[in-house]
Amino acid sequence: MKPSLRVLLAALALAASAQLSHAADVTLRFHQFLPPQAPIPSKAIAPWAQKIEKESGGRIKVQLFPSMQLGGKPPELFDQARDGVADIVWTVLGYTPGRFPKSEVFELPFSCGAAEPCSRAFHEYVQKNAMDEFKDVKLIAVHTHGPGLFHSKDPITRLEDLKGMKVRGGSRVINIMLEQLGAVPVGMPVPQTGEALSKGVIAATTIPWEVVPALKVQQIVKNHTGFAGDTGLYTQTFGVVMNKAAYDKLPADLKKVIDANSGIETAAMFGRAMDEGDKGGLALAQKAGNRIIMLDAAETQTWRRTASGVRAAWFKEVGAKGIDGPKLAAEAEALIAGQAKK
Repeated sequence: MKPSLRVLLAALALAASAQLSHAADVTLRFHQFLPPQAPIPSKAIAPWAQKIEKESGGRIKVQLFPSMQLGGKPPELFDQARDGVADIVWTVLGYTPGRFPKSEVFELPFSCGAAEPCSRAFHEYVQKNAMDEFKDVKLIAVHTHGPGLFHSKDPITRLEDLKGMKVRGGSRVINIMLEQLGAVPVGMPVPQTGEALSKGVIAATTIPWEVVPALKVQQIVKNHTGFAGDTGLYTQTFGVVMNKAAYDKLPADLKKVIDANSGIETAAMFGRAMDEGDKGGLALAQKAGNRIIMLDAAETQTWRRTASGVRAAWFKEVGAKGIDGPKLAAEAEALIAGQAKK
């Protein structure tokens, strides 16, 4: 064999060996419901996956499946993680009503403002009070979005404008709130919202600014109504969870990589992505020349008083399940206040 051919074959063998040595030991399928360019998929999920791959030395590969590409509907995501249809999912906890009663406390009206501190508070709260709601999965992180507001075809400048209006709500608690405020709540996952607005199925939607670009809401409606103060009208809660068996079968060193990228700092990262996304959504609405309505303190207080019945209704509901609602609400408020001061 000629020396040059031996050198070539040796180089090819070395390259093949290197490729094999860098092949992933484990491939994890990460499933979620938004398109890849939306803030959470692009600014939180993708960086998280890249960090996992880097810190595992390439031994873990995270395959991203946006827009429900593995099949099913958004409310089925949590069960997909539990059952192993997907290895990891990002989902809205409120898509499965009644399943996370203790976690619902963060959805009570006027609870949260900026997403990063609220997400830190929410993750800490779940670790202390609601881990039983995640017993069937490996919890990576929970988080919230930023201040909740309305996006509507007709302007909402006072509480009376909401009377009889069909409004999309993203969770059971938010729908209860909408009903108490005089609206007609229409529950649906967020991917359906744009079409529902376009076809007149709903006249308004409750979503944060962050999701506006992905749904092109700024092109469909021309009015956006927010509230005075540091908190939004409502908050939605989210979870990143992993199939237990997929986690358990990892070797100890790879479990450490997952663990190092789970917890309160991961919750904060997802919250930051929400806060940054809010800025982008607002900028698009402003660029479109839409009307940005910020209700003053007096009008906001009217909404606060009217929505206060949601808290009492929630206390009664969870009390029937043996859950001390007032105690959990006080715990949540203390954690939110503590994070807001940092």
